[in-house]
Amino acid sequence: MQVDVVTIFPDYLAPLDLSLIGRARRAGLLSVEVHDLRRWTHDVHRTVDDTPYGGGAGMVMRPEPWGAALDELTAAGRPPARLVVPTPVGERFDQAMAQRLAAEPRLIFACGRYEGIDQRVIDEAAAALPVTEVSLGDFVIFGGEVAVLAILEAVTRLIPGVLGNAGSLVEESHSDGLLEGPVYTKPPQWRGREVPEILRSGDHGRIARWRRDQALLRTASRRPDLIAGLPAGKLDKKDIALLVAAGFQLPAGDVAE
Repeated sequence: MQVDVVTIFPDYLAPLDLSLIGRARRAGLLSVEVHDLRRWTHDVHRTVDDTPYGGGAGMVMRPEPWGAALDELTAAGRPPARLVVPTPVGERFDQAMAQRLAAEPRLIFACGRYEGIDQRVIDEAAAALPVTEVSLGDFVIFGGEVAVLAILEAVTRLIPGVLGNAGSLVEESHSDGLLEGPVYTKPPQWRGREVPEILRSGDHGRIARWRRDQALLRTASRRPDLIAGLPAGKLDKKDIALLVAAGFQLPAGDVAE
C-alpha cells in the first residue's frame, strides 16, 4: 500500500517510523510519504489559512495550496488513490472502514487544521477521485494528524504480512462485531488473583465457548449498541440464553433457529 500524508506539521507524523508500521515500511509492505502543505504556497509568509466568509471565530485553510498539492499527488502517471479527510463531520471510523481502506492500493490523507479545509477543495477532489471524510468519534481535536496516526495503525495491521501471527486478527475486538474478552498470561497467580482455571485446562472446545461468553458479556455491558446492531442470526441459542440469564434485554428476533 502507498500512503501520502499532507500536513503543515510533518514532524507530527514521525511515529510512522516506529513499531510495526515502521517495520512494514522497511519490509516494503507499506510506503509512506509525508508532505509539507506549505511547499505549495507562494507568498513570503507561506500562508495556508484565512478568515472565514460569513464571519465567525477561527481560521479556514485556503483552497490554493490544497488544490496544488492534490493536483500534484494525483497527476497523470501517479497510482490511483482515495482521499481520506479526517474531520469531526465525517463518517464514524470503525473496523469495517479500516478493512475497506486496507483494500485500497493508495491513500492520500489531508490533515486539516483550525476550522477545517475550504469545502471547495473537498468538492473539487470528489469530482476526480473517491473521497472519504472520516471522524474518530464525537469529539474535536486540534488537527488531522492524530487521526491519521490512529487510522493508519488500524489499517496497516490488516495488510497481509504485517502481523507475525495473522490469527491475532480473528479474535480481537470488533473483528466479529463484539468486544474481545479478558486475556491472561503467566504467572498463573499474581497478587492473589488467579488465571481462570478453564484457560489452563487444555480443553480447546470449552476455552472457545468461555471466550465467546466473555466477549458477549463484556459487549452487552459496555457497548449494548453493538449487540443491538448484530445481523439477524448472529447470536445462537447459547448466546441468547447467556445474555438473558445475565439480565440483558435483547431485540426481538435475535434468536437463531
